[in-house]
Amino acid sequence: MSHFHTEPAYRHDQVAKLGILLINLGTPAAPTAAALRPYLAEFLSDRRVVEIPPLVWKLILHGVILRVRPAKSAHKYASVWQKDGSPLAIYTQAQTNKLAARWQQRYGEAVVVRYAMRYGAPAVADVMAEMRAQGVTRFVVLPLYPQYAASSSGSALDAVCRALLKSRNMPEVHTIRHFHDDTGYIEALAQRIEQYWAEHGRGDHLLMSFHGVPRYTLDKGDPYHCECHKTGRLLAERLGLDKSAYTVAFQSRFGKAEWIKPYTAERLQHFGLAKTRRLDVVCPGFVADCLETLEEIAMEGKETFLEAGGREYHYIPCLNDSEGWIEALDRLVSQHTAPWLPPIVPDLSSRQRTLDRAKALGATA
Repeated sequence: MSHFHTEPAYRHDQVAKLGILLINLGTPAAPTAAALRPYLAEFLSDRRVVEIPPLVWKLILHGVILRVRPAKSAHKYASVWQKDGSPLAIYTQAQTNKLAARWQQRYGEAVVVRYAMRYGAPAVADVMAEMRAQGVTRFVVLPLYPQYAASSSGSALDAVCRALLKSRNMPEVHTIRHFHDDTGYIEALAQRIEQYWAEHGRGDHLLMSFHGVPRYTLDKGDPYHCECHKTGRLLAERLGLDKSAYTVAFQSRFGKAEWIKPYTAERLQHFGLAKTRRLDVVCPGFVADCLETLEEIAMEGKETFLEAGGREYHYIPCLNDSEGWIEALDRLVSQHTAPWLPPIVPDLSSRQRTLDRAKALGATA
């Protein structure tokens, strides 16, 4: 048996297609302990996510965590699960559909737009294989994490590289590693916040909560911490906020090790104790609402703030499939595909000439 996968059947008149692949974190198939167990096992077995020595971590993971955490996590997922499934999957699918509609209107069958999940389904390797079978020879890969972290964007790109290891006929691949300071992304965030303020009024302070990572990743050179702060600064400038009107903090701390600070939970308690009249909270590091935004911030965060003495708490939804974000996403991908687009656009006369030449040399298709 060959080490390499069999390549898709080739036709001489086949259009060389461009593939746009969006990658998000992933989600369990259902909000149940049974569905959470394999999902968490895959997620927490990733060396990018947990850098504890493998043998030690395997004992902890399978001996303790996977025996306890699936049931607890299932309860949290159930609190945000929607009629059509996981919010993350629903919004990622909607983003993909809207982006695909724009590209197919411009380039027709020459472009294939899909999404994959780093953990769970649809898996990166499976989606890339399907796109290759559709004639994709060039990929633009965009992990849907604005700020680069080895444990998120890096892991997503690992999955792409592993999928290519067994390719005999390697495609061209262009990766977009981050977009934390992209003007379209910042504008989409600002529009989202301004629209919310126009409908619900404006709070006394804006808390920008980003996903946390262990402190040692910053010490070892991960740029995530700096990129989050740059996003926060650019967004504040766009909104016209001075430094006293907003705070950047980090959520989702796990374990006893130090993570990058300040912690969101501590800031929420601080603002509550200060009797803040109204606190607005937004999560700029997530482009789609998910467990970490809807349960941890919109629900748990509100409880922490109010119990500490705060008066009014407003969670501002993520970009999701808002038109401003789809426009920014379209522009971002376009910037990175510009060198590839002219030859990708279908030219039927050119295709026929290619087929005629191939048949003259003995080809049957």
